[in-house]
Amino acid sequence: MPADRSSERHKRFYATADIAPADGGYAVTLDGRTPRSPEGAALVLPTAGLAQLVAEEWAGQGEEIEPATMPATRLAWTAIVYAADPAARAAAAARMGAFANADVLCYFAEAPAPLVRRQEQQWSPMIAWAEDALQVRFIRARGVVHQPQPEATIARIEALATAEDAATLSALAAAAALYGSVILAFALRHGELTGEEALNRSRVDEIFQEEQWGVDAEAAARVTGVAREATMLERWFASSQAWASLR
Repeated sequence: MPADRSSERHKRFYATADIAPADGGYAVTLDGRTPRSPEGAALVLPTAGLAQLVAEEWAGQGEEIEPATMPATRLAWTAIVYAADPAARAAAAARMGAFANADVLCYFAEAPAPLVRRQEQQWSPMIAWAEDALQVRFIRARGVVHQPQPEATIARIEALATAEDAATLSALAAAAALYGSVILAFALRHGELTGEEALNRSRVDEIFQEEQWGVDAEAAARVTGVAREATMLERWFASSQAWASLR
């Protein structure tokens, strides 16, 4: 995966961002030229929708380019790596398995009762959905002590992730990390939840605490940023299709 340069800023060097047909799909263009990675890979996506999503981020930059505000671009570069590097794909699938082994939706509180009820209402249906749709079994736990999941579940999640095209796998891995949940990542991928709905389910405990104690400005800003990424992931999945020609 490309090195994380999300904190680096550079002066904007282009006037317009657009997309154009290219070998392998659609290229993002900056003043008519396609950006390339340090390894020389062109910023080309398999669908016009994905390319447009990335181009919007470049067009929305101000006088300085802020990589931290460009999650779709990060996904695009990651997907390009996955398309070309089987080892990187395998590592991403293994990370999905690791998230499955500690999915946040499987850790129910012991108290207070209102929080437990909310978790049951919002998490139990998603676990049931995953077990049916993905053909896996998740073991539920009470409290924070780690509860390993069945080896068959981890293997199944890794196999499902491996079977995805590069563009979808990059978004799945990002969603699992964002939510702390492969269940929510796959639910978003399959259109069972919106990005916002998945985020709210991942934040049940946090939202409950906010209702009791309020929200400070720093926490609110963080949630706003995470919510933007969740919405972007929803759009990414909607715009994605099999990247068969690049696999």
